[in-house]
Amino acid sequence: MTDPLHGLLTTDPVVATSGVALFADALRDQAVPVADAGWRPPLPGTEAALARVMGDPRRTEANATAVARMTAAEAVLVDVAPAADVVGLERGTFLHAGPPVDWERASGPMRGALIGAVLLEGLADGPEDAERRLAAGDFTLEPCHHRGGVGPMAGVVSPSMWLYVLRDDVHGNTSWCSLNEGLGKVLRYGAYGPEVIDRLRWMSGVLGPVLQQAVRSTGPVDIRAIVAQMLQMGDEGHNRNRAGSLMLLRELLPGMITAHASSADVAEAVRFAGANEHFFLNLGMPACKLATLAAEGIPGSTVVTTMARNGTDFGIRVSGTGERWFTGPANTPDGLFLGDFGPDDANPDIGDSAITETGGIGGFAMAAAPAIVRFVGGDVPFALAATKRMYEVTVGEHPAYQVPVLGFRGTPVGIDTALVCRTGELPQINTGMAGRVAGTGQVGAGLVTPPAECFTAAVEALAAAVPSRS
Repeated sequence: MTDPLHGLLTTDPVVATSGVALFADALRDQAVPVADAGWRPPLPGTEAALARVMGDPRRTEANATAVARMTAAEAVLVDVAPAADVVGLERGTFLHAGPPVDWERASGPMRGALIGAVLLEGLADGPEDAERRLAAGDFTLEPCHHRGGVGPMAGVVSPSMWLYVLRDDVHGNTSWCSLNEGLGKVLRYGAYGPEVIDRLRWMSGVLGPVLQQAVRSTGPVDIRAIVAQMLQMGDEGHNRNRAGSLMLLRELLPGMITAHASSADVAEAVRFAGANEHFFLNLGMPACKLATLAAEGIPGSTVVTTMARNGTDFGIRVSGTGERWFTGPANTPDGLFLGDFGPDDANPDIGDSAITETGGIGGFAMAAAPAIVRFVGGDVPFALAATKRMYEVTVGEHPAYQVPVLGFRGTPVGIDTALVCRTGELPQINTGMAGRVAGTGQVGAGLVTPPAECFTAAVEALAAAVPSRS
């Protein structure tokens, strides 16, 4: 006769647990082997909508299609040109990072960047006049994402600013981003002093034209290939771009030194590019934007196609809900500060640069760049764990973007709104921190996650769009 207890009383127990760790910890204290199931409750209030979304028969195939398109998207630098030419940006219209926001709700760094852009375009007699005209609604404000592009931090773009133009011929999409100003007191962090405006004018008058000639003379530059290589060289593509910037300069340098400009201008353009460790960021961002553009508009897909912040709100957009924004209050990053700055000086999260995480790099690839923790905080085990956690909330792995320390496993890509709500695991972002007061500039860098309500609202909308079963 078979023992009904299967040796339970004659062998050492092995216990499987899930949920609260108290019971498991008590067993471990008694030397009992414990296997954690890793179960977590869904985000509160999402149960009914989540069940409907996860039961949508379209979801699996739609998400597979979204990630296939994302990972197949090309990203080739084809031109550098003024925003007025690239996106037809009209005088008096200013683009900005994140979801829509008006002057009344704009954060300090967003206001500072808008003031600076108005001054750059010669539309005000000084900062006070620029602020007065912005408050009066004399200018049009529009998100960069609404015109197919991205802007770092405040992300403010005006007609005379020059843009990188990237192309994905696989899906027929174009994206763009402004040129990188460097770190410290710069417009994208909300600074607008005379040195900031002078630098921007030099970038429009010298750097932009030199880069344009370089790109047009040396031919298109494969940005996706550089991203793939930089991940093998210690960069993660958001806050660490050292290898990427040097590889980009290697591609552009022959065309820069033969540009039709004075030797002094060429030398200064080369020096500026070579000294700027974030020079590549403004190309990695539109490369990721092209990937997410390819995944937009797939009925039934729960894959996130946009994560963006304006310093007041954090917003996401999802493939299956089109161009609709789901927003919540932006969180303030936790990290490391420059000089005498501290937590009270930091503005809530800001910038379109979270498109890097949306595309599978940045905070999702921290394991490829453990040195990033010296800039944003945390430690090496945290960087490794952060990437591993992101596999829990994504649909697939990127075949071209790989993490050496994880056996060249592809980076997690295709954030699944449903899985975020199901696990409660929010996407990990690493980011720079802008000063809360307009005109301050950068105060540090750190780690942040989106507000959960972005994802809960998106799941509710996705649930409402699930076809009824007759």
